[in-house]
Amino acid sequence: MQIGLVFPQTEIGTDIGLIREYAQTAEALGYSHLLAYEHVVGVDIRQYPNWTGPYTSAHQFLEPFVLFSYLAAITQRLQFIPGVIILPQRQTVLVAKQAATLDVFSGGRLRIGVGVGWNQAEYIALNEDFHTRGRRLDEQIHVLRLLWTQEIVNFEGRWHTLPGVGINPLPVQRPIPIWVGGMSEAARRRAARLGDGWLPQIRPGEQLYAMLEELRGWIRDAGRDPATFGIEGRLSLSQVPREQLLQEIEAWRALGATHLGINLMGLGLSPREHLAMIQQLAEEIGLKPSA
Repeated sequence: MQIGLVFPQTEIGTDIGLIREYAQTAEALGYSHLLAYEHVVGVDIRQYPNWTGPYTSAHQFLEPFVLFSYLAAITQRLQFIPGVIILPQRQTVLVAKQAATLDVFSGGRLRIGVGVGWNQAEYIALNEDFHTRGRRLDEQIHVLRLLWTQEIVNFEGRWHTLPGVGINPLPVQRPIPIWVGGMSEAARRRAARLGDGWLPQIRPGEQLYAMLEELRGWIRDAGRDPATFGIEGRLSLSQVPREQLLQEIEAWRALGATHLGINLMGLGLSPREHLAMIQQLAEEIGLKPSA
């Protein structure tokens, strides 16, 4: 099981020197990857008095493709996963181009998490339809893979028309792995049919075990092999007591997780304290520093 970090989007700040140090330190310590949440815009809660979403315009989010393009240039082995790109609120062909470029710049160190999101205001701001997002996502995944594997694409779908066009250059990975986020049955069925992996958002336990058994059944029903399907767990230290860290990691390993992202947001850490904490955790976990 590969152990990486959830990039502390809302707490890292904009000191480019510290962001560079964070990524290079993570790589040197032996973390396998960085996963970054995404939101393009947040709402002004003064205009949304009944707002219940976890993020607002007060929360910082660096754009993942731009962020990871920079980090790819200053690292050698660290893998990158936007987790998740809210794909239906973006132009599919442009995402294909951005991802292919990042995959080239990183030498094939990219996985892409995709999902439908929950913030209707964000869809409105980006001029996309919130209510058809699930159905469009299915077609978007297909279109991405066509563009990443074929020099010229001719495609006519419900939401996309590609009239003999192609992106150049193609990515290193053909196609780039696509992992699906979301806890709903629709999201998990989408992952089983179309995804290379799933990004669950709850802790190990009976509920997650049942979901994984169900997911693996759907994967087999689709004529696919669950052994080739990835699972990226999430370990949030704001929810897991520090003394249970190793136990939680082993619980994910026992469930068959292939990857695990450790999230340190929500602990009240400063940017510099985030850097110190990933160093402490690497020693506790027993990561092997990169050569």
